Amino acid sequence: MVDRSSIEALLDELYAARVAGQLDRLCAVFSDDAHFRISGTSDGKPIAVAARGAGEIRSWLAVFVKAFRLVDHHILSSIVEGNRAAVHWKAGIHSRITGTAVPTELVDLVQVREGRICSYVEFFVPV
Repeated sequence: MVDRSSIEALLDELYAARVAGQLDRLCAVFSDDAHFRISGTSDGKPIAVAARGAGEIRSWLAVFVKAFRLVDHHILSSIVEGNRAAVHWKAGIHSRITGTAVPTELVDLVQVREGRICSYVEFFVPV
C-alpha cells in the first residue's frame, strides 16, 4: 500500500524530472509494465499517444524530452485518493524545433503501484 506522502513525493519527482528534461530520471518513476497515454490538440489537430511497458514509454519520453522544454511549470491543483492522483497543471510548452512556446493546461490521471506509476493518462489543451 502506498501512502499519500509517497504519492506526492513520486509526483514531485515526475514533474521535476520532466521540467529538467532528464530522461533516465523521468523513466525511473514508471513501472516496467506501465500504461501511458496522452491526448490533446495542437493547432486544432488531435494528438494521441499510447504506450505500454518501459521500452515503449521510454521511446515516447525520449521524443518529448528532445522536442519540448517546459517553462513556467505550475501545479494548479492536485487530489490524491488511495493509490490514484489527479493533477491539474500549466506550463509553457516550448518547441525545440520551431522555437515557439505555447501556454498549455494539462490534467494528469495517475495510478501508483509499489511506489511507481503504473498508469498515466494526460489530457492537454493550449490556452
